[in-house]
Amino acid sequence: MSRILGHVAELHRYPVKSMGGESLTCAELDWQGIEGDRQYAWVRTNNASRFPWLTAREVPAMLQHKARFAEPESPKRSPVLVEAPDGTVQSLHDPLLRAHLETAAGEPAHLIQVARGVYDSMPVSIQTTAAHKRVEAAHGSAIDPRRFRTNIVIDSALQVDDWQGLRLTFGSEEDGAVVHCAGPIPRCVLVTIDPATGAKEPKILRTVAQHFGNAYGIYAGPARPGLIRLGDAVRMAD
Repeated sequence: MSRILGHVAELHRYPVKSMGGESLTCAELDWQGIEGDRQYAWVRTNNASRFPWLTAREVPAMLQHKARFAEPESPKRSPVLVEAPDGTVQSLHDPLLRAHLETAAGEPAHLIQVARGVYDSMPVSIQTTAAHKRVEAAHGSAIDPRRFRTNIVIDSALQVDDWQGLRLTFGSEEDGAVVHCAGPIPRCVLVTIDPATGAKEPKILRTVAQHFGNAYGIYAGPARPGLIRLGDAVRMAD
């Protein structure tokens, strides 16, 4: 039997790029990534660059707006609800939400839906609990892992950096997903923004840059569609 590397401790998806997301007990991995992840994005209407997205770089409070599917089992068809920091819940398509974001950004914006997901690079991000603890040790204090918007957190004593090039299997052979690990994930100013308060702590990015080559976690791509469940054993594929 192949070696067990750890067990799935957390699963997350983010229906809207750069907004808060939702925790899952089971995620469906398709060829484009986790179903529903980064399915929507706000676009800076007058920006013609290669990165036209309106993100927490421009509006830090976006991270405090938690997006979730009204029908979490059917992300392809489900409406998306957004909970504001004050607890108000509104539709992602509510004109008042768009107006709020445009006012905060100081420029026009519009919403798009991309079924394959709006990813900066690759569709799946993975981290281990041991690797996160190493970052906290270098930083000298606890760091909320939500800052890094990781899809899959694996409870493991191993460092995820060592998994480059490996294929990981999740759960059962019958319906478990398989991913192919790629390279480390470069980090940007978004990790300095507290997802609970919107406050910035630049020291976190300095820690990641100075001690870990500006990388946290590892990218992966789908190698076989399937399910990933909380508690699943994670094995190195033969």
